[in-house]
Amino acid sequence: MGQDEARGIRDTDLEKIRARYGLLAVTGSNIAITAVAIFGVWQLNGDRAVMVGVLTSAFTAMAGLTTAYLGIKAVSNTAQSMSKEAGRQQDADRLKDSGRHDPARPALEDEAVQADGGAGAEPPKTAP
Repeated sequence: MGQDEARGIRDTDLEKIRARYGLLAVTGSNIAITAVAIFGVWQLNGDRAVMVGVLTSAFTAMAGLTTAYLGIKAVSNTAQSMSKEAGRQQDADRLKDSGRHDPARPALEDEAVQADGGAGAEPPKTAP
């Protein structure tokens, strides 16, 4: 296994761990907010105006926290995929500049004939 492959596996595992614990943090926070809101409503003994305020605040906190987590996660995933794509593009550009052919990409017809007699060159024509 190459160093890049091992690093890719570690990056994937790290990303899974971050996603798991981030989701756990959001879920735990939402449960804590719910518990505090239920306790607050229970202690109010039927004062409906204050109950509405407590429940509205709890819902707003939960919605804001969850939305922030999902937004940050989406931006992180997008940035990570763009970074990987940029790395692949740089690798392809380096291969192209060095004159080597990328085996993942089939040769174009123009690339099949090389003037220097290298791989893919046409055999020399014989004089009649």
